[in-house]
Amino acid sequence: MARWQPGARERLQSVALRLFAERGFEQTTVAEIAAAAELTERTFFRHFADKREVLFAGQEDFLQLFTDPIEAAPAGTPAYELVRRALEAAGEFFPLERRTFARTRAAIIGGEPALQERELGKLASLKTRLGELMRDRGIGEPTATLAAEAGVTIFHLAFQQWIADGEERSMGELARERLDAMAALVSV
Repeated sequence: MARWQPGARERLQSVALRLFAERGFEQTTVAEIAAAAELTERTFFRHFADKREVLFAGQEDFLQLFTDPIEAAPAGTPAYELVRRALEAAGEFFPLERRTFARTRAAIIGGEPALQERELGKLASLKTRLGELMRDRGIGEPTATLAAEAGVTIFHLAFQQWIADGEERSMGELARERLDAMAALVSV
């Protein structure tokens, strides 16, 4: 087994995704992932707490993707603009070269109820954090919660379209399209 080679985390993640897609998440073991990556199980556990973390690693980075642009906005920035800034950052985080990975990951999660629950929990955490940030910036209720809920819903809808078979538009374009649709809805 290879040891202390650079790129071990990425190799483990790539191999795990392939094995999950081929064999199923539950049918794939950490030992099989490590062996296929030509690494030890110990190396696997240096990078991931368990095999679910291969799919869900980076939760804090995901949250920051949305929170950083909100925190950087000038005081008094309206809630809609804060949501727009967060969605714009999300669009940049999902370049076209990530689409294949995202599609495969989504298919694996879609096949396992426990993983679906974890994914929904990730989105719920995001809604909670965005609502807190809005309130911290002086945005009152129910506007803060509505903005957080709408922002995460728009992101989720854009992301689902972005990973759909045949979709070629960018994540940013899809998020803007959905944000514009929401703006049109409330301006009627």
